[in-house]
Formats: sequence, structure tokens, C-alpha cells
Amino acid sequence: MKKVLVLAVFALASAVTYAGGYRVSLQGNKALAMGHTGVAVINSSELVFFNPAGLVYLEDKFNVTAGMHGVFSNIAYQDTETGAHAQTDSPMGTPFYFYASYKATDWLAFGLGVYTPYGSSVEYEDDWAGSHLVNNIDLKAIYFQPTVSFKINDKLSFGGGPIYVTGSVNFNRNLNRTLADLDGNRANVTIDASGVSNWGWVASAMFNPTENLHIGATYRSEIILDAEDGSAEFENIPNSPLTPFENTSIKASLPLPAEMTVGMSYDFCESWTVAFDFNRTFWDVYKSLDIDFANEAIPDSKNARNYKNASIYRFGMQYDATKMFTLRAGYYFDESPVREGYFAPETPRNDSNNFTAGLTVNLGEHLQIDASFLYSHFKEVDASYNYYFENGVAVPFKGTYKTNAFVPGLGLTYKL
Repeated sequence: MKKVLVLAVFALASAVTYAGGYRVSLQGNKALAMGHTGVAVINSSELVFFNPAGLVYLEDKFNVTAGMHGVFSNIAYQDTETGAHAQTDSPMGTPFYFYASYKATDWLAFGLGVYTPYGSSVEYEDDWAGSHLVNNIDLKAIYFQPTVSFKINDKLSFGGGPIYVTGSVNFNRNLNRTLADLDGNRANVTIDASGVSNWGWVASAMFNPTENLHIGATYRSEIILDAEDGSAEFENIPNSPLTPFENTSIKASLPLPAEMTVGMSYDFCESWTVAFDFNRTFWDVYKSLDIDFANEAIPDSKNARNYKNASIYRFGMQYDATKMFTLRAGYYFDESPVREGYFAPETPRNDSNNFTAGLTVNLGEHLQIDASFLYSHFKEVDASYNYYFENGVAVPFKGTYKTNAFVPGLGLTYKL
């Protein structure tokens, strides 16, 4: 039972379908269309997320942008030794963002961001080979970020502010590979936790050596989410003293790792902009998942994860084709932080190649329509998860995984 709940609560950290680890890179349609570059691109209030220091360089007194993405992901699994195979039937994910900026003076600006860097829905077919690890999961996290930006001079500025995070998770899996009630229904457990919250912070800087060259850096702090009042509910349990499963409450902690992004952009030929971002996420903070059970009959547990730090390399370009249309394209390579032997079907993510494109349609002086499209292709991988136990014996779960995602996005920008 201990291992059942350990792996179930692990779903808090493992539900994202379109980024390395459990990170979602969908924080703005303008930026995403340019390969999710943005730490040194001055074009909208998306800077609230990418680099608050740049807000003070926006030309508009007010700038508001909002949008969402539709995530269509697919995971195909096959065990070539047994012939077992499965495919996900996940509902569309809808991460969103809202940013607003206000330029109070020539040297001071304020901003507010609400966005969802963690959130996903994954659902496997019924009674698939890995149902003892996961059946379905729904993870949501919302960030609230007020910011301030101030200019030292025309070449240097700083920005930052606090971050408040609130989230929830619902996760279901079978108790083991065989247990069922008298009607043949598989015994399963559902983990549910809501109101999981904490505080963090962001700090950034922007340097403009010339009118056309911009250099930016942003650091986002580690945030620890503590699930204090989660619940574990059991279904289809055989009526036997050998299976004394009872609903109970749980506590667990999940680190959202710190990350550092540096980059540059360069404007040339009046209509062109190119950008490069380098992101380093400090996943090594996620060494283990510690679980406390309210039911004292269940011993507390530590489950090693041993993630490694990982990098993302982002490239993008923008072309002001006409007064009405701005075109964008980009690419980024996303490294997986998952080490060998820890490859679980909740996060079947390997290194990925990501291709992006999009445009902005200018509807007059104040209103813009922003659109983007992302195709994520994860490298096919033969891997195993070696930390599932039955009767004290490790039962590795292995197979071949193919994963991809299509992500269209749409947003609006209003400036005044």
C-alpha cells in the first residue's frame, strides 16, 4: 500500500505533455511563435513573464495581452517482448495567460501576470499494461505575478516581483497488476489535492548596448508546493482482511525548480528581428518525493527521483511584412531531466525538437490578433521505470514510447 500511494502522489510532479520534466512552455503567443524566445524581445506585456525589466521600454502607456493554447498530445506505448501496446485518449489541454503593463513615468512601469506554467490532462486506455502506474491524471497550477520595472538609463533597467502559486491535482491508478473485486473490477486508488499554494519571486535585468541590440536575463526562484490535506480514496477493494484498504489523507511536497534564462535580440534591415534564449532549469532540487500518511498503519516513505539539471536552446525570428501583418517562426531544443531507470508513463518525456510559427494581425492602432502554432516531437525512446514494487520485489515497467503534441494558440493584444 505504501508504494501504491507513493507513486500516486508522484503524479503531482509528472503530468505535463509538452515540455521536459513537468514544465509547460506556453507563456505567450508572440513569444511562442518565435521559438518561445522573449527575455530580450521588447514587443508587448508578455515581458511580465519573460523579462519584467523590459516593461519600462515599451512605447505604450497601457499594454494588455491575453490568450490561450489548445494542447493535443499523443503518447503511444509498446512492449516489444510481450506485444502489449496502448495509446492515450487525453482531452484537450487549455493553458492560458493574461498580462498587463502600465508605464507610470519614463523610468517606472508596473505589470501583472496570470499564467499557467504547469497543467495537463493525460488519460490512458482502460486496463492498459501500465494501469498499475497510471490511468489518468489532471494537474492544474495558476501563477499570479505583480511586477515593477525601473530604468537606470536608456541602456539599463531592472525588474521583478513576488509570485503566488495555487494548484490542484487528481490522479487515478490501479492498486497493482492483478487485484480486483468479485465482479472483476480492478481495484484502484484516486488521489485528490487542491488549494496547494506557496510564494516565490522573479528578478530580471535588461541591457541595451545599442539601439538595435538587447540583452536580457531573468531568474525565477524555486517554489515548494505543500499538499497538506490531500485525500486517497479506494474503489473495488475485495472484502477480505488481507486487503484492509481504507480512505485516508496524505501530505506531500513538490519542488517547482528555479530557472535562469539569458538571451539577446537584434533588429536589422528595419523589418527583421532575430532572438536567442538559453534556459537552465535546476531540476536537481528534485531528489525524492517524501510522503506522510495520516493512517499510522502506513509507514512514511521517500521515493528517489534524482532529476538532473536540463537546458533549453531557443531560436526565433520576426518579420514586419506589412503594416498589417507581422510574421514569426522559431525552433527550440528541450532536454529531458529524467535519468535512466526513472522513465515513468506519467512523464514519458525524452529530449524534444519543437518547431513554431505564427503571426500578428494589426487591426488599427490599438488592437492586435496574435496566433501561434507549436509542433513538439519527442525522440522515440526505449526505457524503463525500475521503482515499482510488489511484495518487496522490484517489477520494472519498460517499453518503447512515441510522443508528440500539436499546440495551436490564439490571443489578443490591446495597447494605448
